Amino acid sequence: MKEIVVISGKGGTGKSSITAALAYVSDTETVLADCDVDASDLHLLLKPKQRNSKAFFSSEIAVIHQDKCTQCGLCEQVCRFDAINFEKGQYQIDSIACEGCGYCAHICPESAITMEIQQDGMLYISDTRLGKMLFHAELRPGAENSGKLVASVKNSAKHYAQQTQIEYILVDGSPGIGCPVISSLSGANLALFVTEPSQSGFHDLQRVIALATRFHLKMAAIINKSDLYPALSEAIGRFLQEKNIPLLASLPYTEDFSKAMVQEKTVAELNIEYFQTFENIWKQILTIMGDRK
Repeated sequence: MKEIVVISGKGGTGKSSITAALAYVSDTETVLADCDVDASDLHLLLKPKQRNSKAFFSSEIAVIHQDKCTQCGLCEQVCRFDAINFEKGQYQIDSIACEGCGYCAHICPESAITMEIQQDGMLYISDTRLGKMLFHAELRPGAENSGKLVASVKNSAKHYAQQTQIEYILVDGSPGIGCPVISSLSGANLALFVTEPSQSGFHDLQRVIALATRFHLKMAAIINKSDLYPALSEAIGRFLQEKNIPLLASLPYTEDFSKAMVQEKTVAELNIEYFQTFENIWKQILTIMGDRK
């Protein structure tokens, strides 16, 4: 079993659209995992039919038991996050502001505050119209531990792939370089970077490559919207060459990506040229992985 993670240093590069197109053209049995749990998009293109779901519990939140509270106000004084306020004649917890540190529960002289685990999101297992299983999730707004939810998505996908002897897991990773990205890259065999010729795109590409290098995995890249700033696309190409990172494709800007989204399709389904482009990218990925000559 081998894991391919598609990531980008910044959002808006076309990462999810490219992942969906690769899923469509792949001629190998593949499990899909959408690890962009803060803003998942693959389901918009793959029309998943939910097979199973599971609540994700991870973080803790303070709860004040009003029958024990003497309204001494000590909890409000020590809260560094302004999550405890006196309203309507009693102290209340702001569930969004509470960071779950537990200090208020520790110092409460009446033991009127307890830390209770809360649901941070949902984990889904779905069939897609491509005939491939999709493991995806939804993080509750304001919830913490997105990295742990990413790990849950990946572990579920790996377990299924092992049980069914499916060789590849194709992962739509999170943008950036934070905990969700680190969790996405953990255990991967290849990182595919999707970037764009903008100053922020180039800067964030360099950051995510520096992060991925620490995982000692194989790497490749795609420049999307490459014709919007040809000089910078060339500079990105030279940078990749210096890092010995193969550039699999430079894709010109096209509104067809947006048109495909409106039609709830992958861009590879629009015409044979797009299909062949992404089929060639997939073949290059397999070659880098050592699975095809």
